[in-house]
Amino acid sequence: MDLLHNLAATGLSTINDVLPIVAIIFGFQVLVLRRNIPNLKSVLIGFIYVLIGLTFFLVGLEEALFPLGRLMAEQLTDPAFIQSATATVTGTLQWDSYKWVYLFAAAIGFATTIAEPALIAVAIKAQRVSGGAITIWGLRVAVAIGVATGIALGTFRIVTGTPLHYYIIAGYIVVVIQTIFAPRIIIALAYDSGGVTTSTVTVPLVTALGLGLASTIPGRSPLLDGFGLIAFASLFPIMAVMAYAQLGEWWLHRGQRKKGTYKSEG
Repeated sequence: MDLLHNLAATGLSTINDVLPIVAIIFGFQVLVLRRNIPNLKSVLIGFIYVLIGLTFFLVGLEEALFPLGRLMAEQLTDPAFIQSATATVTGTLQWDSYKWVYLFAAAIGFATTIAEPALIAVAIKAQRVSGGAITIWGLRVAVAIGVATGIALGTFRIVTGTPLHYYIIAGYIVVVIQTIFAPRIIIALAYDSGGVTTSTVTVPLVTALGLGLASTIPGRSPLLDGFGLIAFASLFPIMAVMAYAQLGEWWLHRGQRKKGTYKSEG
């Protein structure tokens, strides 16, 4: 009964959230463009699917993903587990005692990004527009590596308690420098890739992980230290995608130089 009550309450909340979007789309179509809505039946059925899907997704977050993220953080930061994993019997735990936390953060960041629907949609469009120069899996893996690196570094920040703005400022300095040298075709896509990673799959797990770590590590505040992982998940994919394009361009030029050398020798 509790589950049914939760589904009903979440469904009503989802309807309230989606109604303004429906009103804007239908309003502009009818009042501004003054045209009938094409395939009205299919559109309405699609909105019903959206409402049902969002309802189940939100309930799933509350019932499974958030508790799972907190549980994993608690287990990984349990002093008994850390001491057994690092062979530390006595003494104060240091930042390098949490290596399993960093590995788990990187793994969960990579896996959730690969499964991110928004990134898949962007990758498909990018491949079509670029004529195959940007591949779907190439972009997805590059973004996933960036998210994995960022979240692992973000958990390191939580463990050490260092200020967030140091990392963000340094990261954007690197992004600006990369933007100067990166191929123009990839720059806008790289910046967009940083946004699509912070979507339906990645955000809940990453947020739960950050709050769980800050709640279990001694001396950390969930409010001050628990948040900020999403910023890492948005920043590092930009660097990763531009690096992916720069490496691809270097590899292409290297191949062309080799061909030129073979021709001149022949």
